[in-house]
Order: sequence, then C-alpha cells, then structure tokens
Amino acid sequence: MSTIEFSHRQTKIIEIVKRYQPITSENIAKKLNLTRATLRTDLALLTMLEILIAKPKVGYIYSGKSLFSFIGDSMKKIKVKDVKSSAVAVLEETSIYDAIVTLFLEDVGTIFIQSKEQFLLGVVSRKDFLKSAIGNQDIHRIPVGMIMTRMPNVAFVYPEDSIYDAALKIINHEIDSLPVVQELINEKGKAQYKIIGKISKTNITKKFVQFGSEKSDIKL
Repeated sequence: MSTIEFSHRQTKIIEIVKRYQPITSENIAKKLNLTRATLRTDLALLTMLEILIAKPKVGYIYSGKSLFSFIGDSMKKIKVKDVKSSAVAVLEETSIYDAIVTLFLEDVGTIFIQSKEQFLLGVVSRKDFLKSAIGNQDIHRIPVGMIMTRMPNVAFVYPEDSIYDAALKIINHEIDSLPVVQELINEKGKAQYKIIGKISKTNITKKFVQFGSEKSDIKL
C-alpha cells in the first residue's frame, strides 16, 4: 500500500509559508538552515498535493486546502464508469412477487425496470414493495410496472459523470442507487436510455475508503 505521511520538516515548511507568504524557496531554506536542494522534494510534494501554490517570481503561498478538500477534488475526477457495478433489472410485466424475490436474492435496495431492449422504464424501491405487500393487492398477479416510478421521473447518471455528481443526486433524491445509462436516439428522434450499470452509496463509499487508504493517508 502506498502511504504518504508529512514529515516534521514538511510540516515546518507549511507553517513557515503560512506565516511569511509569499516566500521563496531560498528564504524557506534559510529559516530552516538547510539548502534549497534539500527542500526540493518536499516542496514538490506539497505543491503536487496543492497544499502549497508556487508562483513564478513571487514564491510559495498556502492554498488553504486541507486533506479533505484534496480528497474531495480528487473524487470529482473519478468517473462513474470506473466505479459502477451491475444493475439488477426486471421487465415491467414481471409480477411484484417475483420482483420482490429478485430484490432479496440479489440483496439490493432498488430494482430497475426495463424494456426487452434494456431501456430504462422506471424504478421500484424497497419502500414501494413494502407498500404493495402490506396492502390488499395480489402481488402474484400485478405487474411490477404498476407500482414503479416512471420515466422521466427517474434520476440517472452517465458513465462520464463524476462520482461526486452521482453522490449529490443520491443525496438530493434520497435514494440508495442510480442507474447508469447510455443515451440512444431512436428513429423518431426520441432519447432512450439503455441501462449499463448502477452506482450506489456502497460503490461510492468503497471508492472513498480505497482512495483514502491508498493515496491520502496524510498526517499534518
């Protein structure tokens, strides 16, 4: 595992820049009683992490960024296509009972409803299934399409979207996952959305933990 930890010297560099900014590498070296060459690697690391900003002919200034803002900026660069997992989807004519069985066998919180061509038609959550199961409906006969939230009232993301944008949609819509879709235009000029995966709270959390463990175990 690759781990980056700020040394005592790097911490001192940050403190000096905060206090005397803008300050040149030569003056930083003088305050530490070291040579500029000795500090070259430390300053390169701190600028790479965007903790410090190097301004030509001016010197170094403190960016004001913390470890968390560094991770946040990095998460915005990760695309949905790099994190997505397989979607669980059924046809709209599938009975509510069979859809519930699929939900529990696949251990998911949401079922996506698709056409035979795998185009997104709607979505059904655990709450939707619960409402239908405790009512007087015959869940063996009623198709799941009768209780789904239909397009265009379904939030989704594209493969090139960032996982940060996906997380915002999940929070704003108070859901546990989003379908990942590919937009296709049919012969009538209408957009259709083919389901190619899903992104969930779990996908995003796993990536965040992985990123934090492998790239950003930085101690100030």
